[in-house]
Amino acid sequence: MTKLKLRSRYILLIASLHLVVLVLTFFIFDENKLLFIGSEAVLLVSAYFFFRLYKALVAPVQLISKGVNAIMDRDFQVKFQEIGQPEMDHLIQVYNRMIDELRQERTQTVEKNLLLEKLIRSSPTGIIQLDLEGRISSCNPRAVAMLKMNEKDLIGKSPDEWEAPLLKALSKLEKDASCTIRINGIETYKCHKSHFIDRGFPNYYLQIEELTAEKLEIEKKAYGNVIRMMAHEVNNSIGPVNSILDSLGVYGRELPEEIRKEFSDAIQIARERNLKLNQFMVNFADVVRLPAPLPEWTDLPEMIRRVARFMSFETGGKEIRFQLDLPEDPIRVSLDVRQMEQVLINILKNSIEAIEKTGDIRIGLKRNPVRLEIIDTGPGIPPDKEQEVFAYFFSTKSGGQGVGLILVREILINHGFGFSLSTNGESGAVFRIEFERANR
Repeated sequence: MTKLKLRSRYILLIASLHLVVLVLTFFIFDENKLLFIGSEAVLLVSAYFFFRLYKALVAPVQLISKGVNAIMDRDFQVKFQEIGQPEMDHLIQVYNRMIDELRQERTQTVEKNLLLEKLIRSSPTGIIQLDLEGRISSCNPRAVAMLKMNEKDLIGKSPDEWEAPLLKALSKLEKDASCTIRINGIETYKCHKSHFIDRGFPNYYLQIEELTAEKLEIEKKAYGNVIRMMAHEVNNSIGPVNSILDSLGVYGRELPEEIRKEFSDAIQIARERNLKLNQFMVNFADVVRLPAPLPEWTDLPEMIRRVARFMSFETGGKEIRFQLDLPEDPIRVSLDVRQMEQVLINILKNSIEAIEKTGDIRIGLKRNPVRLEIIDTGPGIPPDKEQEVFAYFFSTKSGGQGVGLILVREILINHGFGFSLSTNGESGAVFRIEFERANR
């Protein structure tokens, strides 16, 4: 049964009372018409005053009802004017003050939320917010750039649903924990998983800070100092040793014939070792003092064909087939031709050395984005060594100096090109380079 409103119940009560009094008055004063008329006049006056009292009592209720409806509609602009009644005016003053404070707090909250959203969107730190079920609910542009994925594809999915190395690592991060993640042996990220309370529930988010440039700069300075010290000591030793060898060479001509050749061979071996030691230090010094690139617009496919043709004669007698998958149309990229040719030579040289006797080296170039892939059929990179391939002095070859890939790394970083080196499936290695500033 529908309940009557307070207004309806009040009117029904007053009407009932007046009706009862009217009937009683009729029977009591039936013989005295004047008293009956007088009593009816009193009833009319009382009804009038009851109506005034009703308005005075119901007005605050109506006022509260309007105010509550305005608050429910989030309309904080509704205010009331004082009417001259102390009780009502006090109620109106309290309501108006409350509305002013709510409006001010709402404005501040909206401004803070807008500021926070702008800070998150423009932050150099990648920020990924997770919902209550651990799925990605939002991510800022920096996080999208780090993950190298489309934002629409990320929303609504859990980080462990993707094969991307960085997302895989993030999915294993414990709550309120931090770690440093290294991808492709060069990309370094500091990650942190934290939370905030929203409506009584913890909401987790991930922070990703790229440390690659900072780490590489620190590493380069540290190894640069070591290499300079080594070069200084080696050069200080090679000069005097060569001078002594020259003197011994003169003395060797006075030795008996039966030992002269053996003595001369020993001197020659010492000279060759000095030469190799000097070349060893020159190679490392070249990495430290690598000049800044002098870019010019270059037809990338033609440059690749030229380097591949040259390296096809440098296979050391191995049966290696070069397979080129290059577009016929030019793809112009701004780069330092001499340095980039050195990059390609070093990569192809590593691929040739990785192949034992026979094998293939596939060179493919794609557009939009411009990406180069060099894939060999060698043994690939051991899983425990993938994160060290671009480290100083690291080499998987016996007697290797670990300079080639360092030089490649520095040149590509100076050009601003993305790159990676990984195992291609079950065997072989693939070197990828992603070019920018293409197609002038």
